[in-house]
Amino acid sequence: MVEQSRWVEMTEANPDHSDWYIERFRTMEAAGDDLAGEARFVDAMVARASRILDAGCGPGRVGSILAGLGHEVVGVDVDPILIAEAERRHPGPRWVVGDLAELDLASSGIEKDFDVIFSVGNVMPFLAENTRQAVLARARDHLAPYGRVVVGFGGGRGYEFDDFFADARAVGLVLDSAMATWDMRPFTDESDFLVATFSQ
Repeated sequence: MVEQSRWVEMTEANPDHSDWYIERFRTMEAAGDDLAGEARFVDAMVARASRILDAGCGPGRVGSILAGLGHEVVGVDVDPILIAEAERRHPGPRWVVGDLAELDLASSGIEKDFDVIFSVGNVMPFLAENTRQAVLARARDHLAPYGRVVVGFGGGRGYEFDDFFADARAVGLVLDSAMATWDMRPFTDESDFLVATFSQ
């Protein structure tokens, strides 16, 4: 067993946290907020009917949009409440309860060669510190030969961008681009958000 993520610690300390998270995005959706920026970004990177892994999928917000665009989507999240919500609201994709630090989809009968693996919604800062490289390595190992990894998260959450870049390099991921927003604004030393794409 690997060290528990900060997300697991939070949900154990507050059993209502997952339901709060689900309701937060329901409220944003009802208000007409744009919740599809990440999906547009990922969709632009791949051909039609690509295989996409949503790593830290939560209740399926982004993966479901990509599935609706015709991609084959698998979503993985450590939180069974979020996975249950994804299954209820977004049938079609394969939603799997699992720890990203121990990701082994082949053992569940799921082919592992994905065209894109993406992790959004501040998944990375919620990881236990000593599992960060393992999560990135597991993602790399699930890529198709020319597949890419996309990660987006905010600054000031306990995972410095330079440390993240170093962890990615350490597991053999090659940085292709770094942006400050999902609409591709340039990343600078002053940026408080990172959208990074990697190949192997």
